[in-house]
Amino acid sequence: MQNNVLILDFGSQYTQLIARRVRELNIYCEIKPYNKLPQDLDAYKAVILSGSPHSVRAQDAPHPDLSEIKGKKPLLGICYGAQYLAHFNGGEVGQSSTREYGRANLSMVKDDEPFLMAVSRDSQVWMSHSDTIKRLPDGAVNIASTHDVAHAAYKLKGEQTYGIQFHPEVYHSTDGKQILENFLVHIAQVEQSWTPDAFVETTVAHLQEKLGNDRVILGLSGGVDSTVAATLLHKAIGKNLYCIFVNNGLLRKNEFDEVLQQYEGMGLNVKGVDASDRFLEALAGESDPETKRKAIGRVFIEVFDDESKMVTNAKWLGQGTIYPDVIESVSATGGPSATIKSHHNVGGLPDFMQLKVVEPLKMLFKDEVRRVGASMGLPAQLLGRHPFPGPGLAIRILGDITAEKVRILQEVDHIFIKALRDWGLYDDVWQAGAMLLPVNSVGVMGDERTYEKCVALRAVESTDGMTADWVNLPYDFLQKVSNDIINKVKGVNRVVYDISSKPPATIEWE
Repeated sequence: MQNNVLILDFGSQYTQLIARRVRELNIYCEIKPYNKLPQDLDAYKAVILSGSPHSVRAQDAPHPDLSEIKGKKPLLGICYGAQYLAHFNGGEVGQSSTREYGRANLSMVKDDEPFLMAVSRDSQVWMSHSDTIKRLPDGAVNIASTHDVAHAAYKLKGEQTYGIQFHPEVYHSTDGKQILENFLVHIAQVEQSWTPDAFVETTVAHLQEKLGNDRVILGLSGGVDSTVAATLLHKAIGKNLYCIFVNNGLLRKNEFDEVLQQYEGMGLNVKGVDASDRFLEALAGESDPETKRKAIGRVFIEVFDDESKMVTNAKWLGQGTIYPDVIESVSATGGPSATIKSHHNVGGLPDFMQLKVVEPLKMLFKDEVRRVGASMGLPAQLLGRHPFPGPGLAIRILGDITAEKVRILQEVDHIFIKALRDWGLYDDVWQAGAMLLPVNSVGVMGDERTYEKCVALRAVESTDGMTADWVNLPYDFLQKVSNDIINKVKGVNRVVYDISSKPPATIEWE
């Protein structure tokens, strides 16, 4: 990639949002742990330091060597990053007497400051810190303040080094994108050249160089990620791509047949493999979410190992892994951010499987994958399909998995998703699904007492899955769906709607 921006991760919950905002400017960026600086810093035109849950005053404060960056490249410190640049360069950081968290407004913006060009004096910003910069380093100039934070933004004289104590990457900082554009485009002069077309061209060329005449087996799921990955690989290696769609018994109702039909006419070589019994057998009696994920991952690999032996000289396993999968599984390439959950398609393959992994989308967010797919001419209906978890309904059935529970949830999910389409609500939702809860509740049907399952419906809006908010679906819609589920799905007598946002809740329940 050309014109890279390096984001050093100090463990902030917002680090991935910085990357999102930078990429919205058509600028490619990468997140690296603060304690694992890339050897080739010449590849980066600008550097951003993230926030952190740590205090710069603590003995174990993250303290990287920035000698090859500060004063030599455009550098922006955000929150902890700003306090770090102040504290370790002769300034003073102390505990704030009025801890500022949430919305605030700038009360002073320095005139004629390029970093704050087009930023209004009362611009709303988002604060999240308990420490504050009490004294700037020698040679630093204060360029913005809020009512409670004197040094909301500053710059170092003679350097393209800036610090801000608020978070421009958060949606609530109304001029945050403008500030990042000022820094990256106007000050660092990074070219805005990272477009979907450029990504396709660069990625196809890279895949051709990496794979040569090797054969690749790709696991298709019918979803956006694997389909876009398959199209990229097909562009690169053509007939050497062998696609396999595995029915793990945990798909949506009728999905196995529908997905195979979907790929007809796309020019892809696709084979369907029904391994339902194999997956359900491996999940029998397992209730722990991580154990279930790992069991599915293990069988998934075993099935592909079996299939790969049927393709002569196959050397690679292609996967549709995307950036949030990597971030949530391995904490931003080994960095300090907390691991949330494991993904069955992240982290490599066991030694017994003689295939190497190729993941053409692993540095893209979901909305970027869709834009790449659109640039290659994939149908809008396919690209607009809601995300569906790799482990399927196994992580939407809380507790152990049985064929009967899968049947119940498939029926519930089918009613819910079909209703969203029928009511014209499907495209207003980023992801939707139903959860089968491990509780029975008392109900009355006719004159009979029932003691049956409860299901929870979930619909969220998001752009990349890193954060999400619940969708305020119409009451009439929820009433109709609830009635249809209870009347048509044997074994369910109660329906609830999940109104939790991410964070603190994840999109899936397991």
